[in-house]
Amino acid sequence: MARAFKGFAGVSDVIGAHMDADDLRDVMAEGDGLVANTGLSDLELVWEDAGAATFDTVAFHGCLFESVDFTGCTFRDVRFTGCRFIRCTMDRAWLNRVDFADCSAPGLSLMQARLSSVSMASSDLSYANLSETSIDRLRADRTRFTEAALQRARLKRVELAGCDLTRLDVFGTPLSGIDVSSCDFAAPVLSADFRELRGCTVSPEQALALAELLGVRIAED
Repeated sequence: MARAFKGFAGVSDVIGAHMDADDLRDVMAEGDGLVANTGLSDLELVWEDAGAATFDTVAFHGCLFESVDFTGCTFRDVRFTGCRFIRCTMDRAWLNRVDFADCSAPGLSLMQARLSSVSMASSDLSYANLSETSIDRLRADRTRFTEAALQRARLKRVELAGCDLTRLDVFGTPLSGIDVSSCDFAAPVLSADFRELRGCTVSPEQALALAELLGVRIAED
């Protein structure tokens, strides 16, 4: 049985569709447009520029976004369910009360973005770039961040459960106060003095692996 996972977005899964794909493209073409109070299902956007639009109270279901530029966009009370992101960017975007559930977004770029009350469940963000991102309240469950970049980011109130953090690049990002003990946390990319790990909670098995990374030899019984 799947674990219950509570998101943050204040939008109903059954919100009605009050615009279609053409309406959406028209709003994005305006620049700084507003997409609000609507559900969008099975939408396909390819090589589109969102024009720094604001998405407010929107539910995306089973949508495909390929080479879509969401740079500078605002997402507020937005839920993505079963969506795919291919070569997309959300650089400098603001995500406030946004949920990703069962989404595939390998390589998604969120550089210098702001994430506030964002949840990710059963999703794939391998190779994603969250460098220089400001994160305040992130809840991720069973989500892959394999070889993702999280350099020089600011993290606050981050909860991780059952995530794959293999080869996560956290160079210059303090992990103090973050519990990775239930996650796969192997071969992280760190500074030469490993300062990113100070105050991070790990499992005994992870501690042994990290000790080897630090050059510490464990005595055999």
